[in-house]
Amino acid sequence: MTKLEEEIHNNGVNLSTQRSFGTKLKSGLKETFFPDDPFRQIMEEEKPSRRLIKGVQYFVPIFEWLPNYNLRLFFSDLIAGLTIASLAIPQGISYAKLANLPPLVGLYSSFVPPLVYAVFGSSRHMAVGTIAAASLLIGDTISTVADHEKEPALYLHLIFTTTFVTGVFQACLGFFRLGILVDFFSHSTITGFMGGTAVILILQQLKGILGLKHFSTKTNVVSVIEAIFTNRHEIRWETTLLGIIFLIFLQYTRHLRVKKPKLFWVSAIAPMTTVVLGGIFTYLVKGQKHGIQIVGHLDKGLNPWSIQYLNFDSRYLPAVLRAGLITGVLSLAEGIAIGRSFSVTDNTPHDGNKEMIAFGLMNLFGSFTSCYLTSGPFSKTAVNYNAGCKSAMTNVVQAVLMALTLQFLAPLFGNTPLVALSAIIVSAMLGLINYEEAIYLFKVDKFDFVICMSAFLGVAFISMDMGLMISVGLGLIRGLIYLARPASCKLGKLSDSGIYRDVEQYSNASRVPGVLALQIGSPVYFSNSTYIKERILRYVKSEQYSSGDDIEHVILDFTGVTSIDTTGIEGLLETNKVLERKGIQMSLVNPRLEVMEKLIVSKFVDKIGKEKFYLNLDDAVMASQYSLRTSKTNNNEETL
Repeated sequence: MTKLEEEIHNNGVNLSTQRSFGTKLKSGLKETFFPDDPFRQIMEEEKPSRRLIKGVQYFVPIFEWLPNYNLRLFFSDLIAGLTIASLAIPQGISYAKLANLPPLVGLYSSFVPPLVYAVFGSSRHMAVGTIAAASLLIGDTISTVADHEKEPALYLHLIFTTTFVTGVFQACLGFFRLGILVDFFSHSTITGFMGGTAVILILQQLKGILGLKHFSTKTNVVSVIEAIFTNRHEIRWETTLLGIIFLIFLQYTRHLRVKKPKLFWVSAIAPMTTVVLGGIFTYLVKGQKHGIQIVGHLDKGLNPWSIQYLNFDSRYLPAVLRAGLITGVLSLAEGIAIGRSFSVTDNTPHDGNKEMIAFGLMNLFGSFTSCYLTSGPFSKTAVNYNAGCKSAMTNVVQAVLMALTLQFLAPLFGNTPLVALSAIIVSAMLGLINYEEAIYLFKVDKFDFVICMSAFLGVAFISMDMGLMISVGLGLIRGLIYLARPASCKLGKLSDSGIYRDVEQYSNASRVPGVLALQIGSPVYFSNSTYIKERILRYVKSEQYSSGDDIEHVILDFTGVTSIDTTGIEGLLETNKVLERKGIQMSLVNPRLEVMEKLIVSKFVDKIGKEKFYLNLDDAVMASQYSLRTSKTNNNEETL
């Protein structure tokens, strides 16, 4: 019998194709680590020189877009770069304050990292800078082993070391194409985490707005409220009034941006305006005499080297590793999600693994040059996009302007009142409490809402890392439940179209008496094989009870079963034996290649018979109907 005749004899199902181990391994590794087939464009080139050029362009994206860059694009990027630079200065100082770092470190972090990203980043819209959540988290974690007031040098060196660890971790994730790890931070987790972080950040900034000198070192809501109540005698009305004025101004500009999108630049320069006006006001009225605290003296000069300060002492390493890994994954999840959303909006390239390498390298080089953790903050990236950026050149413009600021203008920001920085942070954080998204999650998926709220409440009332872990843990539990309790359904035929669909969803779907068609919607593994067997038997009992007909054929639609393991195969054999004892025949429809290969090698096909495999549901149902008619005819003849 020829191969073609054998396939036709077996109901059209190909039972002969067998791939080699090497082919299956290559296919599995490709789908795991290279699902986007990144090297196709390189291998399509015939000349070795062209392959080399394509390879360099792939690994160093600046060489891909820079040759086609022109003056018109630069003019757009110059405007966008000026806009985000005006936002980078107040944000850099403010977020450094969140991490208990000197203001200059925040400014340094907007010089070197953006240059590195411009070379290795794939997004055209990403604007590099420090982020509030990571700043607070890294400061909170390192504070457990070093006091920023009593041991400022040690604290600063451990922050640089944490940034180094983050950079190595992120670069390795990208190099080994392990971006799948970032996917464990679901959208609901990030929404809840950012909302909870925004709440504790707002409460933390009440210290600056109220002019308090003593405050809680803890970040949870209860501790912060308790600290405010305990130190209420330190509240200064001058600082509070100034903070409220700044906050009203900042919120008004944000409202103006929403109402009139073309005036986005007003909101973009509002933080810088707040810093400048606040500094001038404090200088003129001699605010320090009225309890208005200022940033203090800032030295001129570019980033000093810090590689010699990296500290890997075993006493501090656990905290450094914890802070580095958690903030590394968090900043990647946020940065990649933001970059991807804008690339989809503008239909521009975006490569998640390249972004990981770019983030890793900019944090790696940043740790050598007195910077702390940077990523792609949403606020700055949104401003960059709205300002009309065309390429990563905007980050170069931002870096050049920051270098000029550090070299010539840094001392001018020494009179910046801390209340202005607190107002800037509060205004930014108010936009991160996305209650509309929480309502949407509640309406669409209650479990997603629970995951979101666990992150929100965990961050707000316990700690940032615990809230994050609780939410991710719930997400993993949900994934395990999906795996251990896979979806399945009874199928019926729609008379008008001839296709088979879920009878619960389509009540007009017709079923053949004596035949039960079921669809399995997930891989069959050790974790769910027993459940699938029990569920099939339960379907049989339910069908017999509801219809009153004896079930003689069970058809399993395996179209949605992407893989199977040996426990799953044993489970199917046990199911077949139980059904045979009940006088019921089991058939399989359309097993995929990987599944069929294992069923053949395990002798499952030989044990239940090649004739029990069908290419589509219609063939399986028709064969079952024919078998039923034949069985009835034989029974009638025996009766006569």
